[in-house]
This record gives sequence, structure tokens and C-alpha cells, in this order.
Amino acid sequence: MLASLDIPYADSRADALSFALGLPRLDALAVLPVEAPENAVVELRLLGASHQVFAGPFSETVACLPGGHDPVPGRFRATAGGWAYDFTATTVAHDGDAAFRRAVDGLRDRLAGRADALTGTFPGSPHAVTALAVAAGDAPGGLGWRTWHAYPQTREIVMTRSRLVSER
Repeated sequence: MLASLDIPYADSRADALSFALGLPRLDALAVLPVEAPENAVVELRLLGASHQVFAGPFSETVACLPGGHDPVPGRFRATAGGWAYDFTATTVAHDGDAAFRRAVDGLRDRLAGRADALTGTFPGSPHAVTALAVAAGDAPGGLGWRTWHAYPQTREIVMTRSRLVSER
């Protein structure tokens, strides 16, 4: 699902993002519930300041958050409610505008028309993009999703991968 968001672009650079587990639902600009294996639902949420995902016993928020939240870790693991959660994040900085635009255009093309993906574009730049997608093959016996946060100002793309695997 492609959502054209009618609000100013809130994030300014990759290092302004924070990471939090367990936050309640924040105001969302677009929401896409996706049915996953074993009758589970993964709720993908675009925020004005990036993303939130609800799956199993976890809520994951990667966004520009006020207050004392942690920066986005390269890797994080946790367990809760019989699930093991694994999160990784990588930031790629592109050398020039053309390379950055190609990367974002390629991402939008890969996700276009997918029923399990939510892509938000912000006004002012078609390359100011936040995207989320369920990644079924990423977690055999569990749930998985990926996100991308594109920053035209710095030509950076933050990519995250999250997996939930049942410990039962």
C-alpha cells in the first residue's frame, strides 16, 4: 500500500532515530494489518516520525521520539510471552544524490503492489520515504518484518530487520 502523507517530513537524519519496545500505539498516519502465519497479525504503522510495528507480545518503535529513549542499536535481542525477538539495523550512506535516488526508487518499485507492505512518501521530496514490509521467509516458524527510512538531506537509508520466533 502506498500512502501519500500530507504532513511535513519530521525526521532529519538517521542518527536522530530512537528505538523503543513496549510503547503504546502512537498516532499513526497510515496503518496496515497483515495476516501472518499461524493466525498472527502484524500491524505496520507509519508515524509522522517513522514507524511502529505490533506483533505477538512486542511493539517496536523506531522514530524520532522525545525524551530519554535509546538510540537505534545495531543488534538487540529480547524474549517475552514465549517469543524470541531479534532486531538488527544498518545505515547506508550514499555518495551522491543520483545513487540515493536510485536506491529509493528501487525500494519503492520492489514494494509496489505488495499487500504486505506499507510505503509512505512525504511532501517535498519523492525520496523522503518510510517503508515497512512483512518478510515471511525471514523467520521460519515465526514472524518477520523489514523497514526502511530514507533521508534525502543526508542521503542515508536506515534498514531494519526484525524477527519473532516462538520458543514453544
